[in-house]
Amino acid sequence: MSIIIKNGNVISGGTTQVCDILITDGRIGRIASDISGDEADKVIDCSGKLVMPGLIDVHVHFREPGFEYKETIATGSAAAAAGGFTTVCTMPNLDPSPWDLKGLGPQLDAIEKDAAVHVLPYGRITRNGQEVADLEGMAPYVFAYSDDGVGVQQDDLMEQAMVRAKSLGKVIVAHSEDTRYAPEDPRSEYKQVERDLELVAKTGCSYHVCHVSTKESLELIAQGKTSGLDVTCETAPHYLVFSRPEIDEKIALLGEETGGRFKMNPPLRGADDKVALLKAVADGTVDMIATDHAPHSAEEKAKGFDKSLNGILGLETAFPVMYTALVKEGVITKERLVELMSTNPAGRFSLDSGELKEGAPADITIAGTDESFLIDPETFKSKGRSTPFEGMEVSGRILYTICSGKTVFQK
Repeated sequence: MSIIIKNGNVISGGTTQVCDILITDGRIGRIASDISGDEADKVIDCSGKLVMPGLIDVHVHFREPGFEYKETIATGSAAAAAGGFTTVCTMPNLDPSPWDLKGLGPQLDAIEKDAAVHVLPYGRITRNGQEVADLEGMAPYVFAYSDDGVGVQQDDLMEQAMVRAKSLGKVIVAHSEDTRYAPEDPRSEYKQVERDLELVAKTGCSYHVCHVSTKESLELIAQGKTSGLDVTCETAPHYLVFSRPEIDEKIALLGEETGGRFKMNPPLRGADDKVALLKAVADGTVDMIATDHAPHSAEEKAKGFDKSLNGILGLETAFPVMYTALVKEGVITKERLVELMSTNPAGRFSLDSGELKEGAPADITIAGTDESFLIDPETFKSKGRSTPFEGMEVSGRILYTICSGKTVFQK
């Protein structure tokens, strides 16, 4: 089916212009200001709406294989589509664990069968933290390598992995958590960032830091960039909206049983960390926003803050929350938000997306900003329901998600 997107506020390449987009054979055929509706099977009037390159999330957990009661490729990718994401990258804390091609196989099969959007899997960096995984065997099939959820504790293993990943042209994506410190201690994050940057300087590896939450990590990453290291980083919407003092107040008001929706790893930090993250999003130290979408069952999240499992939802709330908290509040422009949520992830990981141009894949997200709505987890496509943004009033509703020219979500 051919589609014309008419009169949209098209954001791409750092600019916004009112124009039309013709989609044919799954790709962008033409971008102009006067495309006739007769040239396509379907016309979508986007007057006053934002038209963006499809959003990209480099950090999600779809739980399949091994934990399908929490989420599946089908439900997770449906949630991605509802959130405006056309590409998502799935972390490898699964069963079987993808530390070789055999372990990766069940996930690849599920993706081929059930994915509504582009789903790109990670491979593990190590085999249970004891030896480097089969990076070479997995290379043609994985997005990058990560030991998300646990981090690589042994310095020599991380160095070996960086050398091998560099030879394969792949990025090491680090969950930075030094288990010598409690998760609430900022050193648990930034001490491993510090170690890894020393290894990047030694090996020349491409390196990306997951879910940055502390001001010290930001300082180290900024220094690494200034020194010419090949380093990028992400943060998540919850670290830009909440701090630990704020959620303590919310839990006190709402009741301890609600605490699970504010429980994630790394945990929410101090008010000064939040301020530093907001500044880093604006000045370019933070390269992208990723959700760390990590669903659990209702029972696993209903045990209060201390006993609930780590992990919250993110895919279906990320764009409206960030549009409301960052763009409407004047922290960044809407063009910068698109860079953070599409263009930069595509560029960093060499994806054929992230920009609307003739000949590119027709991965397109359309959002409306002229009305506000309340976030209601009961409307989610995800199996999960636990979100700190429940009840938040936001703008930036996702109206259409088009993936390879196919409409995968329509509000």
